[in-house]
Amino acid sequence: MTKKVISFFFILTLLTGCGAKSQTGKSIPAFSFTDQNGHVFGTEQLEGKAWIASFIFTKCETVCSPMTSEMATLQKKLAEEGMDVEFVSFTVDPTVDTPEILKHYIAQYTDNESNWHLLTGYSQEEIENLAVSEFQTIVQKPKTSTQVIHGTNFYLIDPTGHVVKEYNYVNDEYRNEMIRDIQRIRK
Repeated sequence: MTKKVISFFFILTLLTGCGAKSQTGKSIPAFSFTDQNGHVFGTEQLEGKAWIASFIFTKCETVCSPMTSEMATLQKKLAEEGMDVEFVSFTVDPTVDTPEILKHYIAQYTDNESNWHLLTGYSQEEIENLAVSEFQTIVQKPKTSTQVIHGTNFYLIDPTGHVVKEYNYVNDEYRNEMIRDIQRIRK
């Protein structure tokens, strides 16, 4: 009898696991900011779409240029794969990064802005709170420096607005992993 009970629970566990939806992270709250073209852009425009988020700023002296370059490579790779994904880069220095400055910045990395939005139009406090509360990453602008401390991962958000996973862009395998995850959440 005990073997039957154990077998029953084992099979039930397997069946439950097969039918369960993948676990997702925090839900991104509604936002509406300004993109590099001076247009309003936010969760309303992202509704029902998978998107990839990053945190950058244009005066960055270290990681932002490689991050943005990698995001441009990812944009091309996903387009080649026929994957319709939006890209959202939040500036972590919104008092400096105006739409005009962001427009100039993105032009150095891509000539396709149709699905890539660099966002500004919020306070320093708002971006610091968004980063910590929704993406569990740090954004901090010291008063004694022009450089902003921020996380360097990319974040996949599913069509329902939930953070699925974060990726370390310096990991050689992250693109393949992200493609598999995008395919999974689009089913």
